[in-house]
Amino acid sequence: MSTLFFSVSPPSPSFPPQSHFKSFKHLSPLKTTLKRPLFSTTTRSSLHVDPLESDPPLPPSVRTFWKWLAEEGVVSSTCPVRPAYVPEGLGLVARRDIAQDEVVVKVPRRLWINPDTVAASEIGYLCTDLKPWVAVSLFLVREKMRGNSPWRFYMDILPERTDSTLYWSEEELAEIKGTLLLRMTREMKEHVESQYDKVKEEIISQHEQLFPSSITLDGFLWAFSMLRSRAFSHLRGQLVMLPLVDLINHSASITREDNAEEINGPAGLFSWDLLFCLKSTMPVKEGEQVFIQYGLKKSNADLALYYGFVEPNVNRDSYTFTFNISESDPFHREKLDIAAANDLGETAYFDTFMDRPLPPAILPYLRLVALQETDAVLLEPVYRKSIWKTLESSVSHVNEELVCKMVIDACESALSGYYTTVEQDKKLIQEGNLGYKLEIAVRVRLGEKRVLQQIGGIFKEKEAQLDKLEYYHERRLKELGLVGEEGETYCQPKKDSLPTL
Repeated sequence: MSTLFFSVSPPSPSFPPQSHFKSFKHLSPLKTTLKRPLFSTTTRSSLHVDPLESDPPLPPSVRTFWKWLAEEGVVSSTCPVRPAYVPEGLGLVARRDIAQDEVVVKVPRRLWINPDTVAASEIGYLCTDLKPWVAVSLFLVREKMRGNSPWRFYMDILPERTDSTLYWSEEELAEIKGTLLLRMTREMKEHVESQYDKVKEEIISQHEQLFPSSITLDGFLWAFSMLRSRAFSHLRGQLVMLPLVDLINHSASITREDNAEEINGPAGLFSWDLLFCLKSTMPVKEGEQVFIQYGLKKSNADLALYYGFVEPNVNRDSYTFTFNISESDPFHREKLDIAAANDLGETAYFDTFMDRPLPPAILPYLRLVALQETDAVLLEPVYRKSIWKTLESSVSHVNEELVCKMVIDACESALSGYYTTVEQDKKLIQEGNLGYKLEIAVRVRLGEKRVLQQIGGIFKEKEAQLDKLEYYHERRLKELGLVGEEGETYCQPKKDSLPTL
């Protein structure tokens, strides 16, 4: 689970409101990926018919958007995909058979929306000191409100909101009481609000001529949610929004994330540019929807927060443990230095997943936190270069016992915060008939509890085996040759065990 804070009905005969569209990176968790074509096919390829032909018909905004893309050289009569109604809302459907790793969409850099776009815009000089996501969010909401925006046709097809927990009501949020997802949601909303207040005070109110319409917190939250749910970040390490590309939906059946590349190529009739290329990571038949994978390492809580869906997959069940080096610890400074040398801090977060090994750094960090006076010699400067490797194995009975207690207490404390049990949640899922958001809530809280029970069980078993473990002083005696084959100890090391000079 990331520590960063962040049933579709069939289309009605008339075009549904924008709020019914699922945002980019959205897949109903209970619907399996369609294996049959979404639309009937004939011997005549759909490349030779209107690419936006649909029943019910797509709205004028989508047709205008497609026309704009054609004028910009992004799509043509040979484009292998087209927007269409799909179970998720709106998606990309193959107009012909598509091969694995075939490029299906190319978007030139001039149509990207990223920090570079903001820097080159009319408000770029005002955004130099803003965090990249804040700058792009401010740019997005401003462009949405501008009638003459060069991206207005793209803005017109964006949904008014997503199913992210950022938009859940207090009643809906009550269903995730006790979960990390609830804390993540509230902290993210508070962070967005604080950034909005800062931007409003320091930029918007000081430059009203550049912001003719009032930009509200709701508008800023909309921009942020669009960025979090639709942007790619694979290639340049920065968030980039891409018209048309972001209509592609997620499928749990996709197990690859290498779905994009950047190349230099033709970007119009007489232009050459850097192109973002979206690839299909599996073969797709004509009439079927094209999918990608949104992130194999994302937990269900991440998916719910960013996109507004979850998967019925235990591999997505996760819990993030938080531990810290207490300021009252007599060895606070020494422990902090050792943690920092190993890319950890005074507070450390560890994402644990169901049926996966523990994060490699969690035990060394916990042993460091638990070091007391009896083992304090390991904190001396002479041991600094080797202490982390030492901490990768059990240090002492007292230290390991404290580590087990810390984890078991953390699991039991977290489990006490939920208002339902694992058994109750399982029963709710088995009975079915849950609303869309309630199912998200139940699956997330069930997944967290499963992980907590599993990790708690692991450390209870470990606690029961403490007398059988080998500790640091025993390992050290063996290294010095002071322990015989039967476990007896010597006052002097054997000659053949002495290090050579």
